[in-house]
Amino acid sequence: MSCDVAVAAFLMFASAGDAQQARLILADAAAPASVAGEPLFHDIVLRAAGLKSQVETWRAGIGQAAGPVPLSGFEAFSARIGELSALDENGHKLLVSRGAADDLKCILHGIAQDLPAKLEAVKAAKTGHEEDLALRDIAYLLNDNVEVITAPPQPPA
Repeated sequence: MSCDVAVAAFLMFASAGDAQQARLILADAAAPASVAGEPLFHDIVLRAAGLKSQVETWRAGIGQAAGPVPLSGFEAFSARIGELSALDENGHKLLVSRGAADDLKCILHGIAQDLPAKLEAVKAAKTGHEEDLALRDIAYLLNDNVEVITAPPQPPA
């Protein structure tokens, strides 16, 4: 039975009872539970937000520099990006083990793979512009990391 037929059947039978209760049951059944409050995912959000703040500080100091600008504390930042990447992958694996049907597991896996690559792009930058672009990409990934975890869960498409 397709999902549309199942929902239609549910609504037909639920219409015999309290309509508000039927809507609440359907909403609870359709949307996955939020993981934002779980310790692993909460830690990911806090780390990503802090790292994004550091990236924005660096980007403000690069300006129109001809060459790459030395980034104070970059080695520690690199280590924290590696830790965050590992946490994202752990979050992915946890969601897969739960049989999650939403996109969050895939997004976390992608971020886990992309963060180290963008970090390498920062290291390889030959100009201030290249460095800024690589940092901008890291900032986008970190922002995505926060937003996909804290966004209200959506039912599968």
